Amino acid sequence: MRLGLILSEVGQGIRRNLSMVIAVVLVTFISLSFVGAAILLQMQIGQMKGYWYDRAQVAVYLCTEYVDSANCGQTEATAEQKAFVEQQLKTAPLASLISKYAFEDHEQAYEKYLEQFGETGESSFVTADFLPETFWVNLNNPEQSDALVERLSGLPGVEEVLDQREYLQPIFDALNVASYTAIGVAVLMLIAAVLLIATTIRLSAFSRRRELGIMRLVGASNRFIQTPFVLEGVVASLIGSILAGAAIVSLVHFFVQGYLNAVPGTTPYVGLTDALIVVPILLVVGVGLAAMSAAIAIRRYLRV
Repeated sequence: MRLGLILSEVGQGIRRNLSMVIAVVLVTFISLSFVGAAILLQMQIGQMKGYWYDRAQVAVYLCTEYVDSANCGQTEATAEQKAFVEQQLKTAPLASLISKYAFEDHEQAYEKYLEQFGETGESSFVTADFLPETFWVNLNNPEQSDALVERLSGLPGVEEVLDQREYLQPIFDALNVASYTAIGVAVLMLIAAVLLIATTIRLSAFSRRRELGIMRLVGASNRFIQTPFVLEGVVASLIGSILAGAAIVSLVHFFVQGYLNAVPGTTPYVGLTDALIVVPILLVVGVGLAAMSAAIAIRRYLRV
C-alpha cells in the first residue's frame, strides 16, 4: 500500500512538471552522451597506442653521398661502418632491448618508395642510391627507444636514428585534447542537469506544499515524504541515461563498426563490447547524480 502511494505521488509529480522533466531527460541525455563519447575515445586511444607503439620501429638511417652533415660529409657508409652498427645491435647492452632487426638496402628502399608513391611526377627523379640504407629495429619495450637512439647516434656512417613514435605522438595528443574537451563539455552539462533536477524537485515540492504539510501533521517521516521526489529525479535521469546508452551503442554499431571498419586499414577500433562496458557507467552516473541532487533539494526544502 505504501509503495503504491509513493508511485502515485511520483506519477503525479511528473505530470505536474512534465516540461521540466523533459528538459531533465534531454540535458541528461546530451551530457551523458558526451561522457560516453569521451570514455570511448580514451578506449580508442589506448587501443591505438597499444597497437601502433608495439609496431613502431627505430630507424637507423645510414649515410649516403647526398647527405652533407658533420657525420656523413657526402660519403656513403662503408661496409665496415655498416658491420660496426650491426655489431652494436647484436651485443650488450642493446641486444637485450631488441626483439628483431632487419637491414634494408638501396634497392629495397626504392621498391618500398615506389609502392607508396608510384613512378609518376617527382618520383621519377628519385633513384635507388638517393634513398638511405636502413636498419629497422623492433624493441621488446618501445618505451626504451631512447637507449638505442643515444647509443647509435653519432656513430660513423650513421646519418640519423629516428624513433617512429615521434610521428604518432602528435596524433595521440590531438585525440587526447578532443577527449578532454568532450569531458569538459560533459561536466558542464552534468552540472546543468544537476541544477535542473534540483530546481524541478523544489518546484514540485512547492506546488504540493499543502499536501506535504498535511503529511507532516499526520506523522509521515521525512524519508517517506522525500522518496517520491527523489524518484521523480531518478526516473527522469534514468530515461536520459538509457537514451545516452542507446546513442553510444548505435554510434559504435553503425559508425565505428559499420563505416570505419569498411575503410581500408589495420587500426583496431572499439567494438560493441566496449560500448556495453560504457552503458552501465552512464546509468550509474546519471541515476547517482539525480538521486543526490534530488535528495539535497527536497531536504533543504523540508527544513524551511
